[in-house]
Amino acid sequence: MSKFDPYEHLKIIKNQDGTLTRLMKIPQLPATGDVDLLPGQTVVSKDVTLDATKNTWVRIFRPVKIPSNDNKIARLPLVIYFHAGGWINFQVSDRVNHETMNKLAFEVPVIAVAVNYRLAPETRLPGQYDDAMDALNWVKKQATDPNGEPWITEYVDFSRVFLYGTSCGANIVLHTALRVINQDISPLTIAGIILCEPFIGGKKRTRSELKMAADLLFPLPVIDLLWELALPNGTDRDHRFCNPLADQQVKKKMEKLGRCLVIGFGGDPLIDRQQELVQMMVMQGVVVEARFDDVGFHGIEIVDPKRADAILSFVKEFIL
Repeated sequence: MSKFDPYEHLKIIKNQDGTLTRLMKIPQLPATGDVDLLPGQTVVSKDVTLDATKNTWVRIFRPVKIPSNDNKIARLPLVIYFHAGGWINFQVSDRVNHETMNKLAFEVPVIAVAVNYRLAPETRLPGQYDDAMDALNWVKKQATDPNGEPWITEYVDFSRVFLYGTSCGANIVLHTALRVINQDISPLTIAGIILCEPFIGGKKRTRSELKMAADLLFPLPVIDLLWELALPNGTDRDHRFCNPLADQQVKKKMEKLGRCLVIGFGGDPLIDRQQELVQMMVMQGVVVEARFDDVGFHGIEIVDPKRADAILSFVKEFIL
């Protein structure tokens, strides 16, 4: 591992001003917008600016056919989604994220709002949590504005709002849910949070981290570098943003979390921490559904469609 270069592994170059040059080219998909539908199209999508000063935005997904009850259009659950990417990469227009939201919106069905939050190290934590709260407050505003975004005002059941994140996105969901406890977001009600392969850490190595230190996809030097790039300057991996398990205030606030779904895989170096998180939640009285599979690795859903479908089925069951 001494000759291992995590920058090369991540395909990034750190510039003198602290920014990154990202060499990975990710296929992009545009939103459909309000255009004539293509044959067989099941989901439409649109982009909406969240905060122009921060260059943040959301992509909204809705099924073409909204279910109806007694000839009245049904109101659907709302899922606010935060993508993976180790804090430093990806956006909601990436093909994998776009297609994941398409499937979620159609198959559950839901209205999905995928948040294009700012990336590190150009924006360090808690900037991403701030962006998440901006998204939640934007939805709240639409709920009370007669001239709000029609896909939100006309189709969303505001009593069934779910926060869903993958990897670092799951970290964002956890900390956002903890923030919301002390805020009035009515008429929204958080009906549950979904943490898929949550990206959490700490200075002391766990058994799974040591066992998989040289993991081909997610080795320890890469994990450490991602935290180094994301955490506030002058802090370490025992900061509560990284290690919520070591923070007593976080632990106490967890007792006020609602329903929670946690998904993880045995080949993920973070699996021990994820299971410890579940144990802490249970001890604090949180209603937790844990879906851990011994087979699989961090980010497996990107390359294994069957595992992606399994995750979707877990999420669907949890929402409905």
